[in-house]
Amino acid sequence: MTTRPTGLLLLSGGQGRRMGGAKHALGHPAGGSWGGHLVRVFESVFPGGVAQVLGDPLPDRLDLPVVQDPREGPARALQAWAALPAPVVDRWWVVACDQVRWSPAALEAWIRRAEAADPDSARWVVAQHGGRLQPLGGWLPATLRPALSTAAPRSLMALVEALPHLVLPCDGPEWMDVDTPQERQMFEGEGSA
Repeated sequence: MTTRPTGLLLLSGGQGRRMGGAKHALGHPAGGSWGGHLVRVFESVFPGGVAQVLGDPLPDRLDLPVVQDPREGPARALQAWAALPAPVVDRWWVVACDQVRWSPAALEAWIRRAEAADPDSARWVVAQHGGRLQPLGGWLPATLRPALSTAAPRSLMALVEALPHLVLPCDGPEWMDVDTPQERQMFEGEGSA
């Protein structure tokens, strides 16, 4: 494991128009908000970790520092965040608030895979899930922040491609975003099935 703390960067800037409200503030079946659930998962695996919210504050974790999102998409939000001072960490778990199926066991397994595949913490470790690149939920080394802040691409996929990265195949349900009311209904029904 790393000697420096691990960081969580939780993206919460979406407006959630299709969901009838901001996704980060929706109620999670395990309690609290969607965003709060991800913070609890992170803190259970990394008790000394550092957490920041990129976007809007979490209703159940108002203690967390919030970084402004320029509201021009996730790539631009990450670039703006990377240009600001940040706590000293080894890697940042950059996750979207709609990846609500993460559990402590899944996150622990994911960091172990990332560290084994990239022991020097030199590349953005991202998932390939269902045949698609999934940068959110990936591990971004703190050493890439300067390059991220000045990168030209405006799309998230192009941003990953512009930086040193490593793609690992992943098949767990934690990689499935909840983007529509139908997906939300399915997710909320999983616990009662």
